[in-house]
Order: sequence, then C-alpha cells, then structure tokens
Amino acid sequence: MNDTDQLDLAALLCSRLCHDLLSPVGAMTNGLELLADERDPEMRQRCLELLEQSAKASADKLKFFRLAFGAAGGFGESVPVDEARSVVEALVAGAKRVELNWALAEPRMPKGAVKVLLNFAQMGLDALVRGGTLDVGAESRGGASEIVVRAVGPRIAFDETIGRALEGSLPAGELSSRTAAAHMLSLVARQAGGGLQYMLSADALVLGAVLPEG
Repeated sequence: MNDTDQLDLAALLCSRLCHDLLSPVGAMTNGLELLADERDPEMRQRCLELLEQSAKASADKLKFFRLAFGAAGGFGESVPVDEARSVVEALVAGAKRVELNWALAEPRMPKGAVKVLLNFAQMGLDALVRGGTLDVGAESRGGASEIVVRAVGPRIAFDETIGRALEGSLPAGELSSRTAAAHMLSLVARQAGGGLQYMLSADALVLGAVLPEG
C-alpha cells in the first residue's frame, strides 16, 4: 500500500469506529437529557438502567476496537487469550439468539492472530441475522497460529465483497468502511506470510486463517 492507500484505510477504520459507537453514545446522551427532566422515581431508575446499559455497550465496543484494530501496546507481542475471549463474549451477549462455543488451546496469541480472530468473530456474528451458533477456535501448530470461526444459522448474511477483501483481491479504490476491516486482515496475513480464506453456504459461514509466528 502506498501512503495514500494507508491514509484511506485509516480513515475508513475510523469511520467504522464512529459508526459503531454512535448508537450507544447517542443513547447515553438521550438518557441524560431525560434524566435531567424526569422527576418520577421509577422513571429515573429506568433512565439510570438504560444509561448503564449504554455505557457498558460503549466500553465493550472500545475494548473490541482496541484489540481488533489498535496496537494494544500494554500486552507486548502477544495477548492473553482471556482478553480476547471476554471481548467476544461481550459481543455475543449483545446479540440475540446466538450461542457461543469457544475452543482455544493456547494461553496467549500473537497480536496479529488476535486481530484476525476478533474480526472473524465479529463477521460471523454479523452473519447470524436470525441467530444461530458461533464457533471460535484457534491453536498454535507447526510454528503458526491456525484460526477458524464458523457461524451456523437458519439464514446467513455475508457480503462476498468482504470475502474478496479478506482474500486481498478487492482493489484499494473499492474499499469502504464495510470492507476496511477485512482489507486490514489481508494485510496482517500478508505481512506474516500467511493467508485467509472463507467458505459460504446458505446456512454456514466458515472463516479460516493460517498465520506463521515469529
């Protein structure tokens, strides 16, 4: 990527962050306005509960963006699996009718692998528009991190433009805030000397990655 492409990608990722935070932050603003005018104790308690929910949703999204897109500098070259797991569990908790199955063999994973795993989990969750099962698995084998995320449900919604971005075949000029994360993952995989792939059917989406370590 040249400098212009890098700036465009950064701008698109920022747009994605702002879009995802707009709803919970807006809900907090509305809640504060209602709380300022409300005098009924029961309604004030309800406003406080909504504020608490919106604050948690905002914090969960920021934790996701920190690990999925940011440097996460406090963790060194690897990230504790428990950190990634808590982020995924928070994402799933905010969804409807989705069951999470978790299978990670390692206590820590390289930062690049964590970025891929978290973004795969988000893509799988987004695909389960009518609920279903989200399976998240990863292990270190033969000097490489192997990651698989599978979303299975009665209806799978996945834009194959995102798949093209994952595979690195989407031109930079066609990127959008919707495909920027997938394009970033393709760059992470390329830098590591690995690869990404996906398989899509009517009731399942499977996302896979092999990322050499070191």
